[in-house]
Amino acid sequence: MVTAIVIPIICLYFFWLTKKEMREGYEKWASLQNVPEEAIISGEVVQISENRQRYNYSRYVHVLELTIQTKNSTHSNFKKITPLMKNTIIPSVKIGDAVHLYGNWKDDFFHVGRIRNARAKKEPT
Repeated sequence: MVTAIVIPIICLYFFWLTKKEMREGYEKWASLQNVPEEAIISGEVVQISENRQRYNYSRYVHVLELTIQTKNSTHSNFKKITPLMKNTIIPSVKIGDAVHLYGNWKDDFFHVGRIRNARAKKEPT
């Protein structure tokens, strides 16, 4: 009698716990595209490296690593991490483009939230 009650309760508890962890993992993965724009770096793209990495189980991210030539020196720790969802737009950057990178410093690299072409028309205010 006790096992008929306890076993289903244990199964439901682990089912609930698993669903909760999956929801938290999805929210963390989806929040990778929301980067606070605390700093701006402008320069010319010298080198580009793109790859797809596994984030978690069946979730993937697109990682764009850039090397930028500024007026003073060359910097190479810029990463644009984009979670790969159904309607994801991957930013297109070419070598030689003048760009403005908006984002923040995280660990040893600049985490880019938005890339804007410096030679594009100004956005309406």
